[in-house]
Amino acid sequence: MRITESSCLRMLPLALAASLLAGCASFSADGGFGEVEQTAQQRLGKELKWVRSDEDRRFVEQRVDELLMAPLGVEEAVQLALLNNRGLQAGFFQLGISEAALVRAGRLPNPQFSMFHASRSEGGVREYKIEQALTFNIFSLLTMPQAVEVNERQFAQTRRAVSLQVLRLAADVRKAWVLAIAAGQTLHYMEQVMDAAEAGAELARRMEAAGNFSALARAREQSFYADAALGLARARQAQAQARERLTRLLGLWGEQTAFKLPPRLPDLPDAAPDAPDIEREAMASRLDLQMAKLDAEATARNLGLSRTTRFINVLEVGPARVLEGRRGEAYKKGYEISFELPLFDWGGSRVAQAEAIYMQAVERAADVAINARSEVREAYGGYRTAFDIARHYRDEVVPVRKRISDENLLRYNGMLIGVFELLADARAQVVSVNGYIDALRDFWLASADLDMAMTGRPDTAAPMPAAMTAAGAAGEH
Repeated sequence: MRITESSCLRMLPLALAASLLAGCASFSADGGFGEVEQTAQQRLGKELKWVRSDEDRRFVEQRVDELLMAPLGVEEAVQLALLNNRGLQAGFFQLGISEAALVRAGRLPNPQFSMFHASRSEGGVREYKIEQALTFNIFSLLTMPQAVEVNERQFAQTRRAVSLQVLRLAADVRKAWVLAIAAGQTLHYMEQVMDAAEAGAELARRMEAAGNFSALARAREQSFYADAALGLARARQAQAQARERLTRLLGLWGEQTAFKLPPRLPDLPDAAPDAPDIEREAMASRLDLQMAKLDAEATARNLGLSRTTRFINVLEVGPARVLEGRRGEAYKKGYEISFELPLFDWGGSRVAQAEAIYMQAVERAADVAINARSEVREAYGGYRTAFDIARHYRDEVVPVRKRISDENLLRYNGMLIGVFELLADARAQVVSVNGYIDALRDFWLASADLDMAMTGRPDTAAPMPAAMTAAGAAGEH
């Protein structure tokens, strides 16, 4: 296309008007936080606060102090983390970064001013050559609608990503809270095992000294005492680790780390709900699947943008003036046009790259959908299995062990069994209670994983059963 002087002069006011209109692009009132806040309210029933001022920080500190006044239940722990976790606050600022990119895409680049200055002295007279040009990138005006649309989709994707971060933090806090409570309960029962082992070892020592106990029998009691001491140390370490993980998620430090927790896990519900349409519900509600779709759509828009800019990458136009000769002579006026010539790269590589990226995004979206169906089935299966196991412990194992303990106590009172048999039975009962604690812990962890599977990818890694293993080893004697 041949660009004439008159056409360039007509394009110049258009570029100036576009610059003024583009300058109207501004930031939203909430910075995209409203959608994230709504997600937290609808899916969690919790409030969020994006700390961007000293007043916001004081509000959060006040709410944290209020929540820490009483033992932290699971819902209170989630609320505290959503307000106080600094990693989540850092994620909120990703909204500002993404919106800034959107606003920038809706504004033309600043005009460029260039100047060339040269002079020489000839015959006692100094001559000058001065060139001045003011140019505007009018090609950005042509591609601006597509660039804005792409950045709008990316901003929407950022809002969903931050919402997913909120929901994932809530799930992590629920699991950390369950692990901390369960570790505390296990520690309590391991301390009971230790008391029984210590009493048995001391009694065996005295009976051997009196000649009423064999060295082998005393060695067995001493071995159990040593194993119980090891199990207690492991339980204390597991409890400390679980509490510290919860502390990190809550964003607490200093004196705040002395927060209180309930003494035991919530009871098992009466029944586990059936969910025949759980896959369909997950497909409609999972944010990671929505993000994958947005990514594919944004990439498709980028592909269209790449095709638009295939041949002309930069086109700048603007007025120019030139002085040649003596300083007092008049400037010669005109215009300057600069653009990239596609001599070596005709844009095919950019289009091919965009098409490959788009197909990659499509395949990733399909992969997310397939994985989402499998993950929600796995999470629900784990939830139902954990419920059945915990219910079996509650309704069968623990009551049977209690009946056995009651019967042995009657036999001990009737002098039909000795104190060591009674101590062994007490140890076995503690082990069965610990087993129920572990089963109840696994159920509430599976419940948190199922909730997360309905929203995004869950972390279904099995918890480390260190304390349970220690308790089981102690009960083998």
